[in-house]
Amino acid sequence: MQGVLEVANELNSPVIIATTPSTIDYAGMDYLVSMVKVGAKRYNIPISLHLDHCSDIETIKRCIKEGYKSVMIDASLKGYEENIKITKEVVDFAHKYNVSVEAELGLVGGQEDERKIEEKDSMLTDPYMALDFIEKTKVDSLAVAIGTAHGAYKCEPKLDFERLHEINNLLSIPLVLHGASGVPAESLIRAIEYGICKVNIATELKMPFADAIKKFFNENPSANDPRYYLVPAKEALKKVVAEKIQICGSINRG
Repeated sequence: MQGVLEVANELNSPVIIATTPSTIDYAGMDYLVSMVKVGAKRYNIPISLHLDHCSDIETIKRCIKEGYKSVMIDASLKGYEENIKITKEVVDFAHKYNVSVEAELGLVGGQEDERKIEEKDSMLTDPYMALDFIEKTKVDSLAVAIGTAHGAYKCEPKLDFERLHEINNLLSIPLVLHGASGVPAESLIRAIEYGICKVNIATELKMPFADAIKKFFNENPSANDPRYYLVPAKEALKKVVAEKIQICGSINRG
């Protein structure tokens, strides 16, 4: 988090810090909220704490009450009508606290937290179903399935830009791209041109961070002080964050 906020501040870019339910289990909700509040005081840029891929309504309500400004209710594994019902319940609650709500329609493949969707089970978002969905739920943003997947890709993903373009023409809310790690820059730029307003990147940040730590210990096998081995890890992460901020066109938009 420290590295992401530092780069965002250096480039004067707004930034969204996303945590999954397992991140909360690991670090603690109050601790995560407090860290973001410190960052918001230190840096004069828009910073939002977002809850990603949560299917538990009570956890979502706790996050909202603790200070999260954005939440994602993920009922995409449910039937369509049940997804609408659950999403609307979250929207009705969140809007009382001026918190924005993201939902998902379709199934993005790969593994996110404890949820794993095989490629054969992934399902692209239907444009007209998406229109019906947002009209009935009043959700603030929609994660669309257009060919990306969570985690690392074995080959270059093929995004369905025609589908995305149609969805964007029908809908009047921001669209979200999950599984953006490993998507080529030109594809991300085109997706943004076609309505993507929020780009989720995790794996592509974790990998250089971990690789830098491995490299440090290979070169310094007796090292044990995190103040030293975390420095190259943070710098490796910051390099990728800076590249993504530039690709997304958010430099000097803070």
